[in-house]
Amino acid sequence: IEPTVGKILLDEENLLGKSEKELIEIRRHKMGMVFQNFGLLPHLNVIENIAFPLKLQGLKDKERLEKAARVIELVGLNGRENNFPMELSGGQQQRVAIARSLCMEPKIMLFDEPTSALDPEMISEVLDVIVDLANEGMTMVVVTHEMGFARKVADRMVFMDEGKIVEMGKPKDFFDSPKTERCKLFLNQILQH
Repeated sequence: IEPTVGKILLDEENLLGKSEKELIEIRRHKMGMVFQNFGLLPHLNVIENIAFPLKLQGLKDKERLEKAARVIELVGLNGRENNFPMELSGGQQQRVAIARSLCMEPKIMLFDEPTSALDPEMISEVLDVIVDLANEGMTMVVVTHEMGFARKVADRMVFMDEGKIVEMGKPKDFFDSPKTERCKLFLNQILQH
């Protein structure tokens, strides 16, 4: 994704102006989304939760489970395949949600505050998975208040307020010399602790 005035590009294709039907297809085949609340199905075990969306692609059960097994290792859940969501920590549940999105082989991953529902001890295990994805070259948009994490992983920071972009830039510029008063105020409040 390249931010350009009046454009949102994904694979050189401008997403602005697409019909709802076209956007649904793009979301289904090119985007993975990880929500704050994990959205796991309580009656399915880990591998079934991960493989579930692959039904939309029409894959047979064997193929779905094989594909799910491959991503389980990526998120560090080996040995948890048969556990149900209630048997997992919050961090493990969020990693199942990440694996479920990765299983769809998206071009871009969208994370909406992926650590907000977690205990402090669980935050780092989820952030570590996201760092690994970044290091492997996965394009991601991460909405977060974890500023240390954002500074470490991001190649571009976007600060929004009331639904509008207030400031955008490289992490070093964003943190070391913010341009807007609103961004300065935010950083002073959040970085003083």
